[in-house]
Amino acid sequence: MDEPLQIIAPVYDSADEYRPEPEPEPAPLSWCDGGVRIGIHTSIAGDIAESLESAQKLGCNALQIFSASPRMWPRGGSRIGEADAARFRARRVELALGPLVIHANYLINLASPDRVMRTRSIQALHDELVRAIMLGADFLVVHPGAGLGKDTATAISEAAQALRQAARGIRFGAGSFREMHRGGLRVLIENTSGMGTAIGSRFEELRAILDGVPDLPIGVCIDTAHAHAAGYDICSEAGLRQTIAALDRIIGLERVALIHVNDSKTPFASKVDRHAHIGRGTIGLEAFRRILTHPRLSASLAEGLPGRAFILEVPIDAAGDDRRNVRAVWELAGVPRKLAPAAKKGFSTVREARSGARAAAHGGNAAEPAPATGAQPGAAVGQRPAAVKAGTGLASAKEAGVRAEVPAKAPVNTSSQASAKPPVNTSSQAPSGAPSGAGSSVPSKVPSSAPARAPAKVSGKSSGKVSSRVRPRTGTTARKVRPKRKG
Repeated sequence: MDEPLQIIAPVYDSADEYRPEPEPEPAPLSWCDGGVRIGIHTSIAGDIAESLESAQKLGCNALQIFSASPRMWPRGGSRIGEADAARFRARRVELALGPLVIHANYLINLASPDRVMRTRSIQALHDELVRAIMLGADFLVVHPGAGLGKDTATAISEAAQALRQAARGIRFGAGSFREMHRGGLRVLIENTSGMGTAIGSRFEELRAILDGVPDLPIGVCIDTAHAHAAGYDICSEAGLRQTIAALDRIIGLERVALIHVNDSKTPFASKVDRHAHIGRGTIGLEAFRRILTHPRLSASLAEGLPGRAFILEVPIDAAGDDRRNVRAVWELAGVPRKLAPAAKKGFSTVREARSGARAAAHGGNAAEPAPATGAQPGAAVGQRPAAVKAGTGLASAKEAGVRAEVPAKAPVNTSSQASAKPPVNTSSQAPSGAPSGAGSSVPSKVPSSAPARAPAKVSGKSSGKVSSRVRPRTGTTARKVRPKRKG
């Protein structure tokens, strides 16, 4: 009798199933550890990676830069080479600097009513976002713009729409501001002083812009000099308490990821933006001490926002001003010198001889940076300084450059002998009787810096002979001219 068939079914073991390994959780960013983060705007002139070295040598653990010229429209996108970007990112990790803030081009006006200007602004902001991602930046700061005749509500709507258009195709890779430790790029709208038709001087206007782009990782950057000039009391203890309460109620302190620490040359509610050295303006040292040590404005894990940073944008009028301002902020923040990053002794981003021209290249900050705007420093406070320092405006930079390059003029001879000298022939043709070819080589204009040539020496006798020592500009020796003999 045949045995019945036995059907053996394979036993399924879930342990044998292939499961791909989950992606490891990214390590928290080192600068989101709840410690104090203080930086300054440094220059990218020459080599963009040098800005990192400058920040480290100035005693900073954060920094702000421009990714391209801040006062020129970019050409061809002004892309950064991948090799340079990779080298920049690697060096930043080695120096443990963060956050990295990029300040957008000053020419961008997201609220402009002019179609050409608006299109340029949108494209320029898009390019800024692309460069920021290539460099591994954490924040991109941009001014909201000016309506230039439009009502405030329309200007705010235009700015929000421009932000959406500029962000098309950009992968920010960022979540909420409470998740900054996961990385990604976030856009920060900076408050303004309220000068002219600029929007963003009131917290309500900033909130309206944020509400217009709810799908983008956008927060706010508060500039102390701008808030002071816009009429927010941050100098007194009670005023600072009220300002922080309003900021939290209207915008939310969790969306204030950056604070620009700048003193102001202008009085309270002047609506004029002029940055000053820390403690030497109308805000004062005690006010900055309260701001930098306030628990709700800090980066502490308990009450503050981990990763929040304080960035300086002060003018640099002389070599060492940048290092001294950074040191002052660390002290006002209550960080002992031994615990703060060590600065390189004597280092400055500008040299004494070139401090004026380089600082004014960005309207009042180091080398090329410093979002301090305008010219005529001190004009708004009612008095003009005894000597206008270079580095506080574009006009002063040009004047400083001219004074440095033009040599001193030779004293003018006012004696009666001056009139006896023959006039200089500046025409393109040689005077009659001159050696052949001499006149054509004489330039029509002689630079003022060129040394004066001695007049041709003519022999005292009336024989018509010309001294052979007279050399025309062609470099050839003049031929002696002898008079014809009679008969």
